Amino acid sequence: MRTRPGRAKTVAGKDMTAGLDAIAAANCRRILSGGMARTLAFEITALAPRKVAARMRLLPRHMNHNGRVNGGAIMAFADLLGALGAAMHRPEGYRGGTLESKTNFFASGTGEVIVAVCVPLHIGRTTSVWQTTVSDTAGLKIAMVTQTQMALPARA
Repeated sequence: MRTRPGRAKTVAGKDMTAGLDAIAAANCRRILSGGMARTLAFEITALAPRKVAARMRLLPRHMNHNGRVNGGAIMAFADLLGALGAAMHRPEGYRGGTLESKTNFFASGTGEVIVAVCVPLHIGRTTSVWQTTVSDTAGLKIAMVTQTQMALPARA
């Protein structure tokens, strides 16, 4: 799905940031306008303060030399979902980033699409911890990614 920079990926033409408060929506749009979000070409299926879900159509650029999903593509996909989740909890004037990330791989990713669901394990004032489960469309768990996201005052 092609998306103009600064616009949230949509499902069936729906702006997934429409139900968020203005600060959360702006934070999410900023993340979605970045180069990695466009490179991965994923589509958000749920965007709420306690759940982010998406699907990613697998393209040749996502695959490794064995025809499986590259681990880095999986980690980047999960990182973006964790960033979106954390962004919905950041106050105005704050920026964020991934402080720590751990990935467990369980199976090789194959097929045309992978899906991911990201939920918070902890939401604090300056950090939050997010867990993303990445699966194939049949429900086979491919990876579990746990990340700590930080919130810092924006630079002047």
